[in-house]
Amino acid sequence: MEYNTSELCDLFTDNVDVVDPIFINYGGRLSYGGEIVTIKCYEDKGLIDKVLSESGKGKVLLVDGGGSTRRALIDMTTARIAVENDWEGIVCYGSVREIDQLEELDLGVHAVASIPVNANFEETGEVDVAVNFGGVTFLPEDHVYADSTGVILSPEALDIE
Repeated sequence: MEYNTSELCDLFTDNVDVVDPIFINYGGRLSYGGEIVTIKCYEDKGLIDKVLSESGKGKVLLVDGGGSTRRALIDMTTARIAVENDWEGIVCYGSVREIDQLEELDLGVHAVASIPVNANFEETGEVDVAVNFGGVTFLPEDHVYADSTGVILSPEALDIE
Protein backbone atom coordinates (compact mmCIF):
# COMPACT_ATOMS: atom_id res chain seq x y z
CA MET A 1 0.00 0.00 0.00
CA GLU A 2 1.19 3.52 -0.79
CA TYR A 3 1.15 6.24 1.87
CA ASN A 4 1.37 10.00 1.50
CA THR A 5 2.39 11.52 4.83
CA SER A 6 1.28 15.00 3.74
CA GLU A 7 -2.25 13.77 3.00
CA LEU A 8 -2.32 11.73 6.21
CA CYS A 9 -1.40 14.85 8.21
CA ASP A 10 -4.24 16.76 6.51
CA LEU A 11 -6.79 14.00 7.07
CA PHE A 12 -5.79 13.01 10.61
CA THR A 13 -4.47 16.28 12.08
CA ASP A 14 -5.46 15.43 15.65
CA ASN A 15 -4.37 11.77 15.50
CA VAL A 16 -0.76 11.99 14.31
CA ASP A 17 2.56 13.23 15.61
CA VAL A 18 5.15 14.38 13.11
CA VAL A 19 8.70 13.20 13.71
CA ASP A 20 11.36 15.90 13.40
CA PRO A 21 12.78 16.01 9.84
CA ILE A 22 16.03 14.20 10.64
CA PHE A 23 15.66 11.15 8.39
CA ILE A 24 16.87 10.31 4.89
CA ASN A 25 15.00 7.75 2.79
CA TYR A 26 17.48 5.02 1.77
CA GLY A 27 15.18 2.14 0.83
CA GLY A 28 13.74 0.96 -2.45
CA ARG A 29 10.17 1.24 -1.18
CA LEU A 30 9.33 4.95 -1.24
CA SER A 31 6.41 4.76 1.19
CA TYR A 32 5.49 2.28 3.89
CA GLY A 33 3.64 1.96 7.14
CA GLY A 34 2.54 -0.44 9.83
CA GLU A 35 2.51 -1.41 13.47
CA ILE A 36 5.87 -0.77 15.10
CA VAL A 37 8.17 -3.10 16.94
CA THR A 38 10.75 -1.15 18.92
CA ILE A 39 14.40 -1.86 19.63
CA LYS A 40 16.73 0.27 21.73
CA CYS A 41 20.39 -0.47 21.07
CA TYR A 42 23.65 1.40 20.59
CA GLU A 43 26.15 0.48 17.88
CA ASP A 44 25.05 -3.18 18.10
CA LYS A 45 22.85 -4.79 15.45
CA GLY A 46 22.49 -8.29 16.90
CA LEU A 47 18.97 -7.74 18.25
CA ILE A 48 17.94 -6.06 15.01
CA ASP A 49 18.78 -9.14 12.93
CA LYS A 50 17.15 -11.40 15.53
CA VAL A 51 13.84 -9.48 15.53
CA LEU A 52 13.81 -9.15 11.73
CA SER A 53 14.09 -12.95 11.51
CA GLU A 54 10.51 -13.12 12.80
CA SER A 55 7.45 -12.48 10.62
CA GLY A 56 7.03 -8.78 9.91
CA LYS A 57 3.86 -8.73 7.82
CA GLY A 58 2.23 -5.33 8.37
CA LYS A 59 5.05 -4.20 10.70
CA VAL A 60 7.79 -1.59 10.76
CA LEU A 61 10.92 -2.00 12.87
CA LEU A 62 11.68 1.18 14.78
CA VAL A 63 15.26 1.30 16.06
CA ASP A 64 16.53 3.79 18.62
CA GLY A 65 20.26 3.63 17.93
CA GLY A 66 20.95 6.76 19.94
CA GLY A 67 21.43 8.73 16.73
CA SER A 68 24.92 7.29 16.32
CA THR A 69 26.70 8.14 13.09
CA ARG A 70 29.78 6.08 14.01
CA ARG A 71 28.54 2.57 13.09
CA ALA A 72 25.86 1.29 10.72
CA LEU A 73 22.98 -0.64 12.28
CA ILE A 74 21.40 -1.52 8.92
CA ASP A 75 23.26 -3.10 5.99
CA MET A 76 22.36 -5.38 3.09
CA THR A 77 22.43 -8.54 5.21
CA THR A 78 20.01 -7.01 7.70
CA ALA A 79 17.78 -5.58 4.97
CA ARG A 80 17.58 -8.94 3.17
CA ILE A 81 16.47 -10.60 6.41
CA ALA A 82 13.70 -7.99 6.65
CA VAL A 83 12.58 -8.56 3.05
CA GLU A 84 12.61 -12.37 3.45
CA ASN A 85 10.32 -12.04 6.49
CA ASP A 86 7.87 -9.55 4.91
CA TRP A 87 8.70 -6.43 6.96
CA GLU A 88 7.27 -3.20 5.56
CA GLY A 89 10.23 -1.07 6.56
CA ILE A 90 12.78 0.12 9.10
CA VAL A 91 13.05 3.53 10.75
CA CYS A 92 16.50 3.77 12.30
CA TYR A 93 17.61 6.58 14.58
CA GLY A 94 21.15 5.69 13.62
CA SER A 95 23.15 4.93 10.50
CA VAL A 96 23.05 2.59 7.50
CA ARG A 97 25.61 1.39 4.98
CA GLU A 98 25.64 -0.13 1.48
CA ILE A 99 23.08 2.48 0.47
CA ASP A 100 23.28 1.86 -3.28
CA GLN A 101 22.18 -1.75 -2.72
CA LEU A 102 19.50 -0.77 -0.17
CA GLU A 103 17.79 1.29 -2.88
CA GLU A 104 17.31 -1.90 -4.92
CA LEU A 105 15.28 -3.75 -2.25
CA ASP A 106 11.50 -3.61 -1.82
CA LEU A 107 11.87 -2.31 1.73
CA GLY A 108 11.38 1.10 3.29
CA VAL A 109 14.48 2.32 5.12
CA HIS A 110 14.84 5.65 6.87
CA ALA A 111 17.97 6.57 8.84
CA VAL A 112 19.85 9.69 9.91
CA ALA A 113 23.10 9.04 8.01
CA SER A 114 25.25 6.55 6.16
CA ILE A 115 28.70 5.31 7.12
CA PRO A 116 30.74 2.32 5.89
CA VAL A 117 31.65 0.99 9.36
CA ASN A 118 29.46 -1.92 10.53
CA ALA A 119 28.03 -2.18 14.05
CA ASN A 120 28.86 -4.84 16.63
CA PHE A 121 26.85 -8.06 16.72
CA GLU A 122 26.38 -8.96 20.38
CA GLU A 123 22.56 -8.72 20.80
CA THR A 124 22.78 -6.02 23.47
CA GLY A 125 19.78 -3.75 23.93
CA GLU A 126 16.05 -3.94 24.60
CA VAL A 127 13.02 -4.98 22.55
CA ASP A 128 9.42 -3.70 22.84
CA VAL A 129 10.22 -0.68 25.00
CA ALA A 130 9.12 2.95 24.73
CA VAL A 131 11.71 5.04 22.89
CA ASN A 132 11.95 8.77 22.33
CA PHE A 133 13.66 10.65 19.51
CA GLY A 134 12.78 13.18 16.87
CA GLY A 135 10.44 14.96 19.29
CA VAL A 136 8.14 11.93 19.56
CA THR A 137 7.68 9.03 22.00
CA PHE A 138 7.15 5.70 20.22
CA LEU A 139 5.35 2.89 22.01
CA PRO A 140 5.28 -0.74 20.89
CA GLU A 141 2.19 -1.35 18.74
CA ASP A 142 1.86 2.32 17.70
CA HIS A 143 1.72 2.82 13.93
CA VAL A 144 4.24 4.66 11.81
CA TYR A 145 3.90 5.92 8.23
CA ALA A 146 6.83 7.12 6.15
CA ASP A 147 7.62 8.44 2.69
CA SER A 148 10.20 10.74 1.14
CA THR A 149 8.55 13.74 2.80
CA GLY A 150 8.75 12.48 6.37
CA VAL A 151 7.77 10.12 9.16
CA ILE A 152 4.58 10.33 11.21
CA LEU A 153 3.27 8.39 14.19
CA SER A 154 -0.25 7.39 15.22
CA PRO A 155 -1.40 5.46 18.31
CA GLU A 156 -3.64 3.39 16.04
CA ALA A 157 -3.85 2.32 12.42
CA LEU A 158 -5.13 5.10 10.17
CA ASP A 159 -8.20 4.06 8.20
CA ILE A 160 -7.38 5.43 4.74
CA GLU A 161 -9.42 3.13 2.53
